[in-house]
Amino acid sequence: MRVSATAVRKKRDAPACVEPEHKKPDPRALLAWYDRHRRRLPWRALPGEVADPYRVWLSEIMLQQTTVKAVAPYYIKFLKSWPTVRKLAAAPLDDILKAWAGLGYYARARNLHACAVAVAGEHRAKFPDNEEGLRALPGIGAYTAAAIAAIAFDLRAVAIDGNIERVVARLFAVEPLREAKAEIRRLADTLVPQRRVGDFTQAMMDLGATICTPKKPACVLCPWMDDCVARRRGDQETFPRKAEKIEGQLRRGASFVAIRADDHVLVRSRPAKGLLGGMTEVPSTEWSKDFDEAGALTHAPLKATWRRLPGAVEHGFTHFPLQQSVYVAKVSAKTKAPSGMRWVAVADLHGEALPNVMRKVVAHAGLADRR
Repeated sequence: MRVSATAVRKKRDAPACVEPEHKKPDPRALLAWYDRHRRRLPWRALPGEVADPYRVWLSEIMLQQTTVKAVAPYYIKFLKSWPTVRKLAAAPLDDILKAWAGLGYYARARNLHACAVAVAGEHRAKFPDNEEGLRALPGIGAYTAAAIAAIAFDLRAVAIDGNIERVVARLFAVEPLREAKAEIRRLADTLVPQRRVGDFTQAMMDLGATICTPKKPACVLCPWMDDCVARRRGDQETFPRKAEKIEGQLRRGASFVAIRADDHVLVRSRPAKGLLGGMTEVPSTEWSKDFDEAGALTHAPLKATWRRLPGAVEHGFTHFPLQQSVYVAKVSAKTKAPSGMRWVAVADLHGEALPNVMRKVVAHAGLADRR
């Protein structure tokens, strides 16, 4: 029989996966481990408590691409300021951006507010209790919808975050070929039980965060140790085998720190849409690959004697690294702010929605110590 070229390609591109010859991992073993070793997290319902969808949603949005350690204080602050989705929806976006400042990935804050407005207005302050309804809300993708559905409503949903992806990749020794993510999802679906889905999802997260860690996993403490294909092969630390990332090209630019004689600094808000949308910044040039340092001062917001500070501010975004030159100028206390800009007391900068890159610029200009 002749085999077509298409069939050959499909076979070649299929993800390499070694499934265990014996029984698959038993979810009951993981749940028993979770009952003994579950992490205590500010947003997690205690045993016997019913999960609050608002708290689950708030934590999941904050945890996107951010660590538990970094999120915890922000979560507590948000919950104290806005204990319900109605209160969050009624808050000015600028207040939310200020409270979010320093947590990064600021589109999440804008989506957080937009989602709260949608839930409070269109859904009478109740989150949809199904994945389809959740995914229709701003800022909620496939993983977040599945996580909320499972944890808040105990629906059978397959949530795949970085921790769960690593656990499943090691359990079944899934190679990083073109269809690997789809294969990991298929295999994860075979593990999800019919009951206690929320606990199981959080157990998978905890297993990846505390036992099945990226480096030096504590396999002897794992409830699925005997079922893990990668551990039996002895190459568990090599999973998941991700393709090498291609870093974006360096971009450069300049920031201008104008300081008034009465200790005020010139700032403006970035456009609502785009990178760092709606956040506060000192006036800056565009960030480009072909930035011309020689012509930087043509972009200065005021006529003044500008001094370029030694060194540069470096910052890494998701898709590119950034290098910022910083210029400083002292101006009269009577200097008016150009259109679209405003003066803020240096002592009040901590209350502004400054993204991390601008916090670095402010610190480089020596203003951090004067707040």
